[in-house]
Amino acid sequence: MNEGNLPFVVAIAGVSGGGKTTIAKHLNERLHNSKSLFFDDYDFDGPNDIIHWVDKGANYDEWNLAPLIIDIMGLLSEPLDFIVLDFPFAYKHSKTSKLIDLTVFIDTPLDIAMARRVIRDFKNSSNESILIEMENYISQGRRGYLEMLKTIKPNSDIIVDGTLSISKIGDKIYEVISNR
Repeated sequence: MNEGNLPFVVAIAGVSGGGKTTIAKHLNERLHNSKSLFFDDYDFDGPNDIIHWVDKGANYDEWNLAPLIIDIMGLLSEPLDFIVLDFPFAYKHSKTSKLIDLTVFIDTPLDIAMARRVIRDFKNSSNESILIEMENYISQGRRGYLEMLKTIKPNSDIIVDGTLSISKIGDKIYEVISNR
């Protein structure tokens, strides 16, 4: 156990399809006495139109992350050594940034992230649905991905190559955590 100290909170950030959930699960299994929280498990109040939100400056504090914050605070009071967050915003949300000790950006090329997302989200969809999604990505959705590269990536403590194997990404993160 962490001997009376608060758990060390690691946030895994990256674009959709970049590997956040996979790496958070891997890290949670590897770290002793840890629990994890996943962004996609919540239904947050936030901007209705992500691209409009990006175009007007992407104020991350417009997201009401109260349910996640409550869960993090609850875990901080448990006798844990680590909390692993699958959390795309890194330090960009003022209320959550105070709770995070280390942010990791999984830097996955956009083509790989998009391919993973299509495989994950459109397994049972028609070709037409996939083509519509691709057209949406090209016409506007890509701006959301670029926003992450512009703001989240440079505001992360470490950047890890998202094309590496899960175990190699985990090794790199584990090494940084071990040296803190």
